[in-house]
Amino acid sequence: MKLYMKQKVFSWTDKFNIADEYGNTSYYAEGEFFSWGKKLHIYDNVGREVAFIRQKVMSWLPRYYVEINGATVASVVKEFTFFKPSYRVEGLPWRMEGDFWAHDYVMYDDSSQEVMRMRKAWFTWGDSYELEIPDTDNVLLCLCVALAVDCAVAQSQNSN
Repeated sequence: MKLYMKQKVFSWTDKFNIADEYGNTSYYAEGEFFSWGKKLHIYDNVGREVAFIRQKVMSWLPRYYVEINGATVASVVKEFTFFKPSYRVEGLPWRMEGDFWAHDYVMYDDSSQEVMRMRKAWFTWGDSYELEIPDTDNVLLCLCVALAVDCAVAQSQNSN
């Protein structure tokens, strides 16, 4: 399954539209305006909140918690590396690796099977990503991890 994440550019908060490969809106994400740390609410296409992502504020490396149905199911942690961006997904047997320019990522499970491929589109207004998710049972979790990675990339770009 393919999903396309597109960030709205002219907005006070982070807003993403997430569409499937046929252009139908599957999810949308919206950040909070005034909050300590980044927070994103993920809604399905009928407006129900299905997930929540929040940043751990006092952390040396970026850490984001993924909550589904009120329970924390994973945390996405940027690992300290020099050349190759890498993220650890705690709570799930997944790891994520990226290229030097931090625009393409592949997530693997503990048996080295591909769980998700995330590609950033070039020359677009706002951040745009294409997500390839082979197993439809992992769609929401993969979407949350992708949004958390985008938050971590944006945080590192803003601190530079």
